Amino acid sequence: MLKIGDIAPDFNLVSENLSNASFKGKKVIVFFYPKDNTPGCTAEACSLRDGYTELQARGFELVGVSPDSESSHKKFSEKFSFPFPLVADPEKKLIEAYGVWGEKKMYGKPYFGVFRTTFILDENGILLHVITDVKTKNHAEQLLNLGI
Repeated sequence: MLKIGDIAPDFNLVSENLSNASFKGKKVIVFFYPKDNTPGCTAEACSLRDGYTELQARGFELVGVSPDSESSHKKFSEKFSFPFPLVADPEKKLIEAYGVWGEKKMYGKPYFGVFRTTFILDENGILLHVITDVKTKNHAEQLLNLGI
């Protein structure tokens, strides 16, 4: 997993016509989540939607990333009116570049998936914060309480 001070991997390999150039000179919050339309992921994204105005007022752009398809993201985004892009990464290139793919357990059974993680980048793409203990229902508040 990336650590504070690292330079963020390039966004050029993903959808939504986004690239690092899209965020040049802007602070960015990149949140990785396992799956569209699941309870925890929906709560997290809706919390960020509800806090979006305040996060933007502090100079941040938001980008969500999961291995779901673009069509799944489009439906998820439209259903909940997300004002930020959701990036489809079905080949897990960006997910693996950030180090958030690995073995997890559910009911004692191992499987591979996305570790719910949020990265906060400065205007130069340098990692300022990593949140691995994401509070899905209050994630926007969690970010704002960092004093960012």
